[in-house]
Amino acid sequence: MKLTFAHLTKQYGSFTALEDFSYTFTPGVYGLLGPNGAGKSTLMNILTGNLQATAGRILLDGTPVQELGAAFRKRIGFMPQQQGLYPEFTLEHFLWYMASLKGLSKKQAKEEIPHLIQLVNLNGQKHKRLGGFSGGMKQRALIAQAMLGKPDILILDEPTAGLDPKERIRIRNLIAEAAFDRIVLIATHVVTDVAYIAKEILLLKQGTILDSGTPPILCKKLEGKVFLVNCAEEDLSALAEQGKICNITREENGISVRILCDAPPPNAVTCKPDLEDVYLRNFE
Repeated sequence: MKLTFAHLTKQYGSFTALEDFSYTFTPGVYGLLGPNGAGKSTLMNILTGNLQATAGRILLDGTPVQELGAAFRKRIGFMPQQQGLYPEFTLEHFLWYMASLKGLSKKQAKEEIPHLIQLVNLNGQKHKRLGGFSGGMKQRALIAQAMLGKPDILILDEPTAGLDPKERIRIRNLIAEAAFDRIVLIATHVVTDVAYIAKEILLLKQGTILDSGTPPILCKKLEGKVFLVNCAEEDLSALAEQGKICNITREENGISVRILCDAPPPNAVTCKPDLEDVYLRNFE
């Protein structure tokens, strides 16, 4: 299965939200990484048909998705960034409602809904109203509805926005399990959401691809440019002039500073780059 974006562009008057975006996706997790306004949500909304592209096209296995019509829409599952849930619905009622909207048969819905509730670890909450759910529980409910109908393409827009670390890890692991045989696109500006599970990362800024590749390949480009320096707190300002500060840790005899720069500062130790370093290099 191949999902191909060919020269996709989206303009709002004189503003270009997405510019000449071209990429081919195959089964696995892809992280669309970038700050707010990078074009991530625009891309996903064009894919789901919620927006019309100004130029370019999307193809599934070589066929334009416009020609596939409803057959294509049945192959995608979408988790929007906004939690547009019905507070008076129970979880089970909500999933049955979404299954009906997606055109699932009663037999298929009866088979899938209990399985999905179990998969997102909400079995004890299926008769509770969505209005009483925590943020993390709502996110898991939205993932469950996105997976109804066993879609080949799963689209997740900021799936862990506003969640605590425990919920973030739970959802990240759930996404990894779901990606074995489908294309999963995750739009996020949270590096840890995709650092451990993404097959490839696309760095997006102002509607264009700055860079792309596997996390190890992207990190390798910063080898010899990430350092750890132990210094006194009063020396931090001078050190910041030499590069980009990534992290500061207080120690017994001063502070430990992780810094991105082209040349090593005095008394610096070289560090192995990670995806957060890549993000800071490109976006901060």
